[in-house]
Amino acid sequence: MSVILHNLGFTWPDGTVVLSDLTGAFGAGRTGLVGANGSGKSTLLRLMAGLLPPGSGSVSVDGEVAYLPQTLTLEVGARVADLLGIAEQRAALAAIESGDADEVHFAVIGDDWDVEARARALLTDLGLGHLHLDRDVGSISGGEAMLVAIAGIRVARAAVTLLDEPTNNLDRDARAALTDLLAEWPGTLIVVSHDVALLDRMDHTAELHDGALTVFGGPYHQWRAQLEAEQAAAAQAARAAEQAVKLEKRQRVEAETKLARRNRTAKKNRDSLPPIVANMRASAAQVSAGKLRTGHEDRLRAARDAVAEAAARVRDDEHIRVELPDPRLPAGRTIAEVDGADGVLAVVGPQRVALVGPNGVGKTTLLRGLLGGAGLRTARVGYLPQRLDGLDDDATVLDTMRAAAPGASAETLRAQLARFLLRGDSVHRPVGSLSGGERFRVVLARLLLAEPPAELLVLDEPTNNLDLTSVEQLVDALGSYRGALLVVSHDDAFLERLELDRIWTMSAPGRVRETDRLRA
Repeated sequence: MSVILHNLGFTWPDGTVVLSDLTGAFGAGRTGLVGANGSGKSTLLRLMAGLLPPGSGSVSVDGEVAYLPQTLTLEVGARVADLLGIAEQRAALAAIESGDADEVHFAVIGDDWDVEARARALLTDLGLGHLHLDRDVGSISGGEAMLVAIAGIRVARAAVTLLDEPTNNLDRDARAALTDLLAEWPGTLIVVSHDVALLDRMDHTAELHDGALTVFGGPYHQWRAQLEAEQAAAAQAARAAEQAVKLEKRQRVEAETKLARRNRTAKKNRDSLPPIVANMRASAAQVSAGKLRTGHEDRLRAARDAVAEAAARVRDDEHIRVELPDPRLPAGRTIAEVDGADGVLAVVGPQRVALVGPNGVGKTTLLRGLLGGAGLRTARVGYLPQRLDGLDDDATVLDTMRAAAPGASAETLRAQLARFLLRGDSVHRPVGSLSGGERFRVVLARLLLAEPPAELLVLDEPTNNLDLTSVEQLVDALGSYRGALLVVSHDDAFLERLELDRIWTMSAPGRVRETDRLRA
């Protein structure tokens, strides 16, 4: 069971090159596939699934492939059995049990006579035993639909399984159930995810970077540690190589200075020597000088080559670096209040508060009520919704920022956008033409650099659909924010990095309590 990529290339119709001459392989076991936004992870999964034709090269897959897209497309009227992929087999079993011995029914079932029982058992293991197989998919949550779809893939027992961001929209219990399920996954499993906890349960880590695929024989944190060690060594080698160039340049200058002095002395002594001796000495001096210059030029060229080689090993991945405006929020000022199960819960001063709880419990509803004015004690609020669709796709990046900070000059706005890696002509592009990562940075820039600065930032599942680099960028940006922060997220690793002051846990609609840990 394996997937082999040979000189694989893919280009979108508009000419955007996604992959070029990509070669690599995925073997049996569980592999976490990581890479910066736009590196081509989701496109690679679709190529391996046969949903996109390669522009060049080939994809060779040993066995059947099962694929879970990042966003499920649910048909109106579909049932849980349809999402599981067992509807036809259930119908065939029902027909046979009713006395219909048509061979078509037996062909549909094949060897999967226990498919319904296996599906029910798996749903129970995932905490979804309450879902009837004939239930309308539209009546279940997005997280439940994701787990049902993954259960269906497991029931199908494909040789190769491809999962694109499977933990999106899953609460903590659902994530734990999924992690346990993947721990026993047979065959070849390739998972694209920004969930570090999930990636740390993988057997291997593969990275798409700079058009190349590398596979490391260990989970994410081990791969990350090795990468950081390699980068530190590469940076040290680059510094040493640069010092060697400087040394060679200095020695060459010193050698040229010595040659000049020698030539002046030889010229003074030439008149006192017989012409034949003077000419012989001059000729010998020229040969010696030529060898000396050639030796220094060779060593300098070698030193410069060493610099280029060392520099090539040092990544130049860019990260946003932002100095946020200070909202000058007094430490004792109440910013927002929420009715809790044991009394009023308040956000006071520049506190960092996480609101956690299972799917469907009403966290987003609570946020909307707060943003609508219920319990809010400031008008200066920045809101990052789950979906990044609150932008005018026809407006340029610069115009979008100008609307958020109308008093700032174009030069100031461009300088601020540059800190979010939006530079040059990209600020004049329509927002609708941006990639997902670029769109995220526009939303983040508009939110964090608004004038006057927000006293309270409200973030609803900010890491959904963000790659690891974007999550790191968000954490870096929030690290220097000196206002109040209220975050809804199922991503424990992300929340822990925010250095939270308080945790509010919502166990049922309208029931919020303060707890001392993320998992109640």
